Amino acid sequence: MASIAFCRECSNLLYPKEDKVHHVLLYSCRNCQYQEETHNPCVYKHDLIVAAKETAGVTQDLDTDPTLPRSNIECPRCHNTESVFFGDQGRRAQTSMTLFYNCTQCHRTFQDPALTQRRKEQAAQAA
Repeated sequence: MASIAFCRECSNLLYPKEDKVHHVLLYSCRNCQYQEETHNPCVYKHDLIVAAKETAGVTQDLDTDPTLPRSNIECPRCHNTESVFFGDQGRRAQTSMTLFYNCTQCHRTFQDPALTQRRKEQAAQAA
């Protein structure tokens, strides 16, 4: 996999360059004359299919954060009725904002069970 390389002399970004005489790939600095040979032939990777997942990200210590709003939605695991909630958007532009809840007792991150059920019912009707 391609990685970013920096010049050892001026700390600027190194760019891939072909040495046509020796048939090797070099990384070359555009600001000074520094060049280095690379052993990795991959200079660019483009993933065509990226699956957008609804994930909550880092969820440590959310229940003690005083800036997050509180909710009385029941936790599906421990049935506690106190949780904090926050919004997070998926990685693609077409995904909408998703609310995640974090239980203050068992620290599980979950989505609103009623909303999840409605989405399942709508998907079943559309199929």
